[in-house]
Amino acid sequence: MIQVPLPSDIRLHLKSRTLELVYEEGSYELTAEFLRVHSPSAEVRGHGIGQEKLQTGKRLVGIKAIEPSGNYALKIVFDDGHDSGLYTWEYLFDLAHNQAHYWQNYLAKLAAEGGSRDGGLIARG
Repeated sequence: MIQVPLPSDIRLHLKSRTLELVYEEGSYELTAEFLRVHSPSAEVRGHGIGQEKLQTGKRLVGIKAIEPSGNYALKIVFDDGHDSGLYTWEYLFDLAHNQAHYWQNYLAKLAAEGGSRDGGLIARG
């Protein structure tokens, strides 16, 4: 297993609703919305392939707190009450480095399923 570097600094920007991860090669800002819709929790991922639940209406979600979970992860507490996902260092590194790809996939899923970043599912007539 490849060892990913740990961030040298983690900065929570409440006003812009972003989490900044600083690595030796540069820094990455991940929005609260991006982190929330990509939560590693069972609520979002389900308990197996095909059980993922598309997250909608998370455009304005914020981060209330970040808490270390041992030496391997961060627990992110969102202001919509979600706090059950543990973001491992490996997962955060992956999200930071593949953010554009993951975001485009999320937007494509929203469009395909009639979802909205501002609310639930959009009625189709």
